[in-house]
This record gives sequence, C-alpha cells and structure tokens, in this order.
Amino acid sequence: MSQKTIGLVVMVGGAVLLVLSLTADLIGIGSYPGMHWAQITGAAVGGVIHLFGLWFWRRAVKQNK
Repeated sequence: MSQKTIGLVVMVGGAVLLVLSLTADLIGIGSYPGMHWAQITGAAVGGVIHLFGLWFWRRAVKQNK
C-alpha cells in the first residue's frame, strides 16, 4: 500500500471519528445529553488523527513530484 493511500485512509478514519463524536447524541450513541467528556476526547483525537493523515498524505504527494 502506498504512503498516499495510507494517508488518505488515516484522514478518512480521523474524520469519521470526529463526526461520530460530535453527533453521538443525534444518532443515539451518546450516553448523556449534551457534550460529554468522552465526546470531547473523541473529537479531539479524531481531529489530531485527521491532521496527521493530511500531513502524511501531503508528504507522500510532495515526494512523488
């Protein structure tokens, strides 16, 4: 698997975690009404994973040029 593909998969995974964490109450997987510490943590981790994937993908694109 190429570095570009790995970066893209990590980006998408981070974005999915971020969106699921922020919409947990709307889709019925939240344990408490409102933003809970687990949702905030999931959103933060998802955002960091997404940014890492973006950085990894951009690095792979620049190396191929």
